[in-house]
Amino acid sequence: MPLEFPDWTWTQSESTVCIQLPLRGAAGTADIVSTERYLKVHQPPYLFEAFLFQPVDEAAGTARLTDTRVVISLPKKTPGLWTRLRADAGPEERRRLREEALRSHQEALSSGARLRAESKAEDSRYALRAMMELEEEERERIREMKESEREKMEAELSGLEAGGGGRSRKRRRPSSEAERPADAAPAGGSSREVPAPRAPGHIRVAFTPRAFPTALRESRVAEEEEQWLRKQAAARHVTADAAELQELQESQRNPDWLKDKADGCFRRGDHLGALSAYSLAIRLHPRVPALYSNRAACHLKLKNLHKAVEDASQQALDLLTPPVEANAAARARAHVRRGSALCQLQLYAEGLQDYQAALKISPADGALQADVRTIREVVQGRVDAGKPTR
Repeated sequence: MPLEFPDWTWTQSESTVCIQLPLRGAAGTADIVSTERYLKVHQPPYLFEAFLFQPVDEAAGTARLTDTRVVISLPKKTPGLWTRLRADAGPEERRRLREEALRSHQEALSSGARLRAESKAEDSRYALRAMMELEEEERERIREMKESEREKMEAELSGLEAGGGGRSRKRRRPSSEAERPADAAPAGGSSREVPAPRAPGHIRVAFTPRAFPTALRESRVAEEEEQWLRKQAAARHVTADAAELQELQESQRNPDWLKDKADGCFRRGDHLGALSAYSLAIRLHPRVPALYSNRAACHLKLKNLHKAVEDASQQALDLLTPPVEANAAARARAHVRRGSALCQLQLYAEGLQDYQAALKISPADGALQADVRTIREVVQGRVDAGKPTR
């Protein structure tokens, strides 16, 4: 509940009432509401409220705040001396006067806000009109400057024409043959014949092939070589069943021993024996690509062409991954053997692709170059079908 201001005083004259209230706490701050019959001063926690004895002119009233007090001066509507400051009013009368005072105060605030808004809008319109007038003045000034410059240039041109009126103007030279008179000859005194169009021809351009090596930071050569070595080490593990291993000696389980034995049979011309040895080695070590490639060579000798294609493509070339320098020669041999089998099956276009792949791996191989030329001529129909030299 607010406290009433202590030690407040009031004085009057025939036309004015003056009220003084001491300020406490936050100096120089107070909320004041004044109407015709009501006065309220609020400085928390203090409150001064007075229902005035006679009506006053609140619009002409003043309030002056200092650090220690507030002085309110209210002109009387009816001159005369009051017997007291506050009127005797009951609770209902005070409530009615308070509500009327607050409503009147709110209307005054709203009216003041509306007037301020209208004044601000009027100021904005005035500023806009002033700006438009300045811009119009600037445009008018620019127009006058242009007109002045135009008149000055016209005067200068008139003076030039007046000074050079007796001289003949220079004739314009004809710019084309259409403007030249029919009886006029070209400069030089003789007619010039138009050269005939040039004969069409073709210019052949040959570009030197360039190989752009992959940057070392982007190369995967080391990673692919490591992967190839891991695959080779894993391929040497025996995968046959126990019953089949019991029939073989320890040396016969070695893929190198089996491969050497099969290679010896192949060199002696025992192609069936080599085929059996390679097949046994493949059952024990099915991930060694050289065994499939060599067995494909045996199938070529025995004219098992489809099996040669199967061993060279589905087994040897599939196992020779990733393509690294260590398995380049093996990949070239597998391509040649599959290409030879395809050519013997009369599939020359497919065989040419394998020979070209092998030549790309070994570009300096003269025999491969000759085979590629021969197969290409067969495909183009320039020679009779035959088989490559190997």
